[in-house]
Amino acid sequence: MAKAIMVQGTMSNAGKSILVSALCHIFKQDGRKVAPFKSQNMALNSFITRDGLEMGRAQVTQAEAAGVEPDVRMNPILLKPEHDQGSQVILHGEVWDTVTARNYYAMKSKLVPEVMKAYDSLASEFDIIVIEGAGSAAELNLAKDDFVNMGMAKMAKTPVLLVGDIDRGGIFAQLYGTVKVLPDDESALIKALIVNKFRGDISLFDDGVTILEDICGKPVAGVVPYLNVDIDDEDSPAERMARKREHSVLDIAVIFLPHISNFTDFAALEATPDVKVRYVKEPYRLGNPDLVIIPGSKSTIFDMLRLRECGLEAAVKQLANRGVPILGICGGYQILGASINDSEGAEGGGAVAGMNLLPVATEFAAEKHRTRVTAAALEIGGIFAPLTGSALEGYEIHMGVSTLKDGAKPLLKLSNGTLDGCWFGNVYGTYLHGFFDSTECRDAILGALCKSKGVTLSAGAFDFAAHKERNYDLLAQGVRDALDMRLIYRILEEGALMNGIDNINGLTLQRT
Repeated sequence: MAKAIMVQGTMSNAGKSILVSALCHIFKQDGRKVAPFKSQNMALNSFITRDGLEMGRAQVTQAEAAGVEPDVRMNPILLKPEHDQGSQVILHGEVWDTVTARNYYAMKSKLVPEVMKAYDSLASEFDIIVIEGAGSAAELNLAKDDFVNMGMAKMAKTPVLLVGDIDRGGIFAQLYGTVKVLPDDESALIKALIVNKFRGDISLFDDGVTILEDICGKPVAGVVPYLNVDIDDEDSPAERMARKREHSVLDIAVIFLPHISNFTDFAALEATPDVKVRYVKEPYRLGNPDLVIIPGSKSTIFDMLRLRECGLEAAVKQLANRGVPILGICGGYQILGASINDSEGAEGGGAVAGMNLLPVATEFAAEKHRTRVTAAALEIGGIFAPLTGSALEGYEIHMGVSTLKDGAKPLLKLSNGTLDGCWFGNVYGTYLHGFFDSTECRDAILGALCKSKGVTLSAGAFDFAAHKERNYDLLAQGVRDALDMRLIYRILEEGALMNGIDNINGLTLQRT
């Protein structure tokens, strides 16, 4: 049975996900067979495994860092918000129900055996499980029937590393408050503290480490600097929207939808030198991009209406009429069509006219389509003609069926023989997530844009897979340098029953 260690935070976005990725990669580098685990994830970013099951993207990133195939057992429950008070519940990779927040919390206790079934199965096959909590470890109003934070730690009998975000301020109150507000049996599970996202000279926080250890009665395992690494975000493109590339040859505008999902589709483009990817919320910020992309959505009709109301629909159509290429992925593909009809209420019901840039009609169905696929681009015209014949690999996850009308031609042929997407003039649409992950596809499209603009990319071909591995290495090295890994391994080996970690066998804490 695997040893386990858990990373919990003082708040959302304290850096739990990325630290779990770092620990997974470190343990992998050290020759251990490691897997991530998060009992319940809430995110619109999801992924389809090789056996056609749906899981959260954060655990996919962590699995990549661990060097193992993503497995739905790593995230047995995925909540996909559909509106402010309700979510679609994905259990063991399949749609289980759509419930309000109140109803979900009333039924949570029934899901505990399902969580432990996934965890125990995973733990039987690995040396180490790195568990991620959710939100704050001290959400006392949600403590009853908790199986995500301390409830999970108790069920798995695992020690906890508590992470605080110094970049957002109040680090002493964050860590001290969390340790002290928890019941004694749960506070005792916290074996070390981590100060995360430190900017500047870390030695200036030496006194802070001493203060934290004195007031919390826990050792500080390290102070992790704000690391400049390109690792997938969990559930928000906020950091991506804030990024600015000083020099760029190509300008790609992604329309920011209120219910944007699977924005990791653009990670490969964002990482490509000389390419600027920016997220656009208002029509006056659209400008004159070389390519406009409409991404996936968890509420396609609502988002279509929002684009119409705010003027972005008109702005996109104006660019299309000028010959600027437009690409829609999944929900974005549906939005570019002539009509969207949700007669069965798959996303809340209703019908709306689309942008009518593609002669396509979409009818929603209650059954979700989920599959991993390989594909080849068919004969394509317009600016993206060089894409013809390119090989692609990705996944489809949608609840709509799109029917091509007069003049529309399919874009891709999937390995199972079915056709996907369409193109009409310089407007293109596909259900394939991961479209830009294929080097062949990405090079064809960027090359076509450069040729149309009369420019070249200085870096030439870009290997996204090598880029990701390089960033996992940088992340692991940065965290390894910052943490007392001897302490981390001692906590891992001793487990949740260890007491007085700072005094065991004369262990001296390493100050970083």
